[in-house]
Amino acid sequence: MNVLIVHAHPEPQSFTAALRDLAVETLRGQGHQVQVSDLYAMNWNPVASADDFAARENPDYLVYALEQREGAKNQSIAADIQQELDKLLWADLLILNFPIYWFSAPAILKGWIDRVLVSGICYGGKRFYDQGGLRGKQALVSLTLGGREHMFGEGAIHGPLEDMLRPILRGTLAYVGMEVLPPFVAWHVPYISAEAREDFLRAYQARLETLGQDQPLQFPRLEQFDDRLYPLNRNA
Repeated sequence: MNVLIVHAHPEPQSFTAALRDLAVETLRGQGHQVQVSDLYAMNWNPVASADDFAARENPDYLVYALEQREGAKNQSIAADIQQELDKLLWADLLILNFPIYWFSAPAILKGWIDRVLVSGICYGGKRFYDQGGLRGKQALVSLTLGGREHMFGEGAIHGPLEDMLRPILRGTLAYVGMEVLPPFVAWHVPYISAEAREDFLRAYQARLETLGQDQPLQFPRLEQFDDRLYPLNRNA
Protein backbone atom coordinates (compact mmCIF):
# COMPACT_ATOMS: atom_id res chain seq x y z
CA MET A 1 0.00 0.00 0.00
CA ASN A 2 1.14 3.54 -0.77
CA VAL A 3 0.59 6.01 2.06
CA LEU A 4 0.78 9.81 2.00
CA ILE A 5 0.94 11.56 5.39
CA VAL A 6 0.15 15.27 5.28
CA HIS A 7 1.47 16.73 8.53
CA ALA A 8 0.54 20.20 9.76
CA HIS A 9 2.21 21.30 13.01
CA PRO A 10 4.78 24.10 13.42
CA GLU A 11 6.79 22.40 16.20
CA PRO A 12 9.06 19.50 15.15
CA GLN A 13 9.14 18.15 18.73
CA SER A 14 5.35 18.21 19.18
CA PHE A 15 3.27 15.19 20.10
CA THR A 16 1.54 15.59 16.74
CA ALA A 17 4.96 15.07 15.15
CA ALA A 18 5.44 12.00 17.32
CA LEU A 19 2.22 10.58 15.85
CA ARG A 20 3.56 11.27 12.37
CA ASP A 21 6.88 9.56 13.11
CA LEU A 22 5.13 6.57 14.64
CA ALA A 23 2.91 6.22 11.57
CA VAL A 24 5.94 6.30 9.26
CA GLU A 25 7.79 3.69 11.34
CA THR A 26 4.78 1.40 11.80
CA LEU A 27 3.56 1.49 8.22
CA ARG A 28 7.02 1.05 6.72
CA GLY A 29 7.56 -1.79 9.15
CA GLN A 30 4.52 -3.48 7.61
CA GLY A 31 6.06 -3.15 4.16
CA HIS A 32 4.06 -0.14 2.98
CA GLN A 33 5.54 2.73 0.96
CA VAL A 34 5.23 6.05 2.82
CA GLN A 35 5.71 9.66 1.75
CA VAL A 36 5.38 12.64 4.11
CA SER A 37 4.39 16.19 3.25
CA ASP A 38 5.45 18.26 6.27
CA LEU A 39 3.67 21.49 5.37
CA TYR A 40 5.48 23.83 7.77
CA ALA A 41 8.90 22.37 6.94
CA MET A 42 8.05 22.76 3.25
CA ASN A 43 6.98 26.36 3.82
CA TRP A 44 3.81 25.39 1.97
CA ASN A 45 1.91 28.29 0.44
CA PRO A 46 -1.72 27.95 1.60
CA VAL A 47 -3.13 30.79 -0.49
CA ALA A 48 -5.10 29.83 -3.60
CA SER A 49 -4.61 32.58 -6.17
CA ALA A 50 -4.19 33.41 -9.85
CA ASP A 51 -0.47 32.73 -9.40
CA ASP A 52 -1.31 29.02 -9.30
CA PHE A 53 -1.70 28.99 -13.10
CA ALA A 54 0.96 29.61 -15.72
CA ALA A 55 -1.82 30.21 -18.23
CA ARG A 56 -5.45 31.15 -17.71
CA GLU A 57 -8.61 30.20 -19.55
CA ASN A 58 -10.10 33.54 -18.51
CA PRO A 59 -7.39 36.11 -17.76
CA ASP A 60 -9.97 38.76 -16.85
CA TYR A 61 -11.91 36.98 -14.09
CA LEU A 62 -10.65 34.23 -11.79
CA VAL A 63 -12.94 31.28 -11.16
CA TYR A 64 -10.46 29.13 -9.30
CA ALA A 65 -12.09 25.72 -9.76
CA LEU A 66 -12.57 26.27 -13.49
CA GLU A 67 -8.95 27.34 -13.88
CA GLN A 68 -7.91 24.22 -11.94
CA ARG A 69 -9.69 22.07 -14.50
CA GLU A 70 -8.00 23.78 -17.42
CA GLY A 71 -4.65 23.84 -15.63
CA ALA A 72 -4.83 20.10 -15.01
CA LYS A 73 -5.62 19.46 -18.69
CA ASN A 74 -2.89 21.77 -19.94
CA GLN A 75 -0.33 20.97 -17.22
CA SER A 76 -0.16 24.66 -16.37
CA ILE A 77 -0.83 24.50 -12.63
CA ALA A 78 1.93 25.56 -10.24
CA ALA A 79 4.77 23.10 -9.67
CA ASP A 80 4.18 22.84 -5.90
CA ILE A 81 0.54 21.88 -6.50
CA GLN A 82 1.47 19.32 -9.14
CA GLN A 83 4.02 17.70 -6.85
CA GLU A 84 1.45 17.26 -4.09
CA LEU A 85 -1.24 16.13 -6.52
CA ASP A 86 1.13 13.47 -7.87
CA LYS A 87 1.69 12.20 -4.32
CA LEU A 88 -2.05 12.15 -3.68
CA LEU A 89 -2.82 10.21 -6.85
CA TRP A 90 0.00 7.77 -5.99
CA ALA A 91 -1.41 7.10 -2.51
CA ASP A 92 -3.84 4.35 -1.55
CA LEU A 93 -4.20 5.85 1.94
CA LEU A 94 -4.09 9.53 2.88
CA ILE A 95 -3.41 10.44 6.52
CA LEU A 96 -4.08 14.01 7.62
CA ASN A 97 -2.15 14.63 10.85
CA PHE A 98 -2.81 17.90 12.69
CA PRO A 99 -3.88 19.67 15.90
CA ILE A 100 -7.32 21.22 16.28
CA TYR A 101 -7.14 25.02 16.07
CA TRP A 102 -10.31 26.98 16.83
CA PHE A 103 -12.64 24.02 16.21
CA SER A 104 -10.93 23.41 12.85
CA ALA A 105 -7.73 22.44 11.07
CA PRO A 106 -4.68 24.73 10.83
CA ALA A 107 -4.89 27.23 7.97
CA ILE A 108 -1.86 25.69 6.26
CA LEU A 109 -3.67 22.36 5.95
CA LYS A 110 -6.84 24.04 4.70
CA GLY A 111 -4.66 25.71 2.08
CA TRP A 112 -3.25 22.34 1.04
CA ILE A 113 -6.80 21.09 0.55
CA ASP A 114 -7.84 24.22 -1.38
CA ARG A 115 -4.93 24.02 -3.81
CA VAL A 116 -4.26 20.28 -4.18
CA LEU A 117 -7.76 18.78 -4.45
CA VAL A 118 -7.94 19.92 -8.05
CA SER A 119 -11.30 20.28 -9.77
CA GLY A 120 -11.58 18.02 -12.79
CA ILE A 121 -9.39 15.38 -11.18
CA CYS A 122 -10.54 14.99 -7.58
CA TYR A 123 -14.13 16.10 -8.14
CA GLY A 124 -16.33 17.97 -10.60
CA GLY A 125 -19.89 17.91 -11.88
CA LYS A 126 -21.58 14.93 -10.23
CA ARG A 127 -18.25 13.28 -9.47
CA PHE A 128 -18.54 13.41 -5.69
CA TYR A 129 -19.11 11.11 -2.72
CA ASP A 130 -19.08 7.52 -4.00
CA GLN A 131 -18.51 8.80 -7.56
CA GLY A 132 -15.70 11.19 -6.60
CA GLY A 133 -12.44 11.33 -8.48
CA LEU A 134 -10.50 9.75 -5.60
CA ARG A 135 -12.81 6.79 -5.07
CA GLY A 136 -10.94 3.62 -4.23
CA LYS A 137 -8.62 5.44 -1.84
CA GLN A 138 -8.89 5.54 1.95
CA ALA A 139 -8.39 8.45 4.34
CA LEU A 140 -7.58 8.65 8.04
CA VAL A 141 -7.51 11.77 10.21
CA SER A 142 -5.17 11.68 13.22
CA LEU A 143 -5.46 14.70 15.46
CA THR A 144 -4.51 16.20 18.79
CA LEU A 145 -6.37 18.73 20.88
CA GLY A 146 -6.22 20.41 24.26
CA GLY A 147 -9.71 19.58 25.50
CA ARG A 148 -10.65 16.63 27.64
CA GLU A 149 -12.77 13.88 26.13
CA HIS A 150 -15.77 14.66 28.37
CA MET A 151 -15.92 18.19 26.92
CA PHE A 152 -17.08 16.80 23.55
CA GLY A 153 -20.33 15.04 22.70
CA GLU A 154 -24.06 15.66 22.74
CA GLY A 155 -24.82 18.04 25.62
CA ALA A 156 -21.13 18.62 26.35
CA ILE A 157 -19.63 22.10 26.62
CA HIS A 158 -18.11 22.04 23.11
CA GLY A 159 -20.64 19.78 21.40
CA PRO A 160 -19.72 16.73 19.32
CA LEU A 161 -16.21 16.53 17.92
CA GLU A 162 -17.84 15.16 14.76
CA ASP A 163 -19.37 18.60 14.15
CA MET A 164 -15.90 20.18 14.08
CA LEU A 165 -14.56 17.48 11.78
CA ARG A 166 -17.52 17.45 9.38
CA PRO A 167 -15.92 19.89 6.88
CA ILE A 168 -12.92 17.55 6.58
CA LEU A 169 -14.49 14.11 6.99
CA ARG A 170 -17.58 14.72 4.88
CA GLY A 171 -17.08 17.98 3.00
CA THR A 172 -13.58 17.09 1.83
CA LEU A 173 -12.47 13.47 2.12
CA ALA A 174 -15.81 11.77 1.52
CA TYR A 175 -16.79 14.40 -1.06
CA VAL A 176 -13.86 13.51 -3.33
CA GLY A 177 -14.77 9.83 -3.10
CA MET A 178 -12.45 8.54 -0.42
CA GLU A 179 -13.45 5.83 2.02
CA VAL A 180 -13.11 7.66 5.33
CA LEU A 181 -11.95 5.70 8.37
CA PRO A 182 -12.91 6.75 11.91
CA PRO A 183 -10.47 9.40 13.17
CA PHE A 184 -7.80 8.79 15.79
CA VAL A 185 -7.96 11.39 18.58
CA ALA A 186 -5.39 12.18 21.27
CA TRP A 187 -7.17 14.22 23.96
CA HIS A 188 -5.84 16.96 26.31
CA VAL A 189 -2.33 16.48 24.93
CA PRO A 190 -0.57 19.64 26.22
CA TYR A 191 -1.52 18.82 29.81
CA ILE A 192 -1.12 15.08 30.25
CA SER A 193 1.77 13.04 31.63
CA ALA A 194 4.48 11.34 29.60
CA GLU A 195 2.89 8.03 30.53
CA ALA A 196 -0.47 9.14 29.16
CA ARG A 197 1.20 10.22 25.94
CA GLU A 198 2.81 6.79 25.64
CA ASP A 199 -0.64 5.24 26.06
CA PHE A 200 -1.89 7.27 23.11
CA LEU A 201 1.12 6.23 21.02
CA ARG A 202 0.53 2.57 21.80
CA ALA A 203 -3.15 2.94 20.91
CA TYR A 204 -2.27 4.63 17.61
CA GLN A 205 0.25 1.94 16.74
CA ALA A 206 -2.35 -0.73 17.40
CA ARG A 207 -4.81 1.15 15.22
CA LEU A 208 -2.33 1.44 12.35
CA GLU A 209 -1.52 -2.25 12.56
CA THR A 210 -5.21 -3.18 12.18
CA LEU A 211 -6.48 -0.63 9.64
CA GLY A 212 -7.97 -3.41 7.57
CA GLN A 213 -10.44 -4.10 10.38
CA ASP A 214 -11.81 -0.53 10.43
CA GLN A 215 -15.39 0.03 9.34
CA PRO A 216 -15.53 3.19 7.20
CA LEU A 217 -17.85 6.03 8.12
CA GLN A 218 -21.10 6.16 6.17
CA PHE A 219 -21.85 9.01 3.78
CA PRO A 220 -24.39 9.61 0.97
CA ARG A 221 -24.32 7.60 -2.24
CA LEU A 222 -25.52 9.15 -5.47
CA GLU A 223 -27.84 6.21 -6.10
CA GLN A 224 -29.94 7.49 -3.17
CA PHE A 225 -30.77 10.67 -5.12
CA ASP A 226 -32.49 11.56 -8.39
CA ASP A 227 -30.96 13.48 -11.30
CA ARG A 228 -31.59 16.80 -9.53
CA LEU A 229 -30.10 15.40 -6.30
CA TYR A 230 -33.39 15.22 -4.44
CA PRO A 231 -33.54 12.20 -2.09
CA LEU A 232 -35.38 9.31 -3.72
CA ASN A 233 -37.19 8.56 -0.45
CA ARG A 234 -38.32 12.16 0.21
CA ASN A 235 -42.01 11.19 0.04
CA ALA A 236 -41.61 8.08 2.14
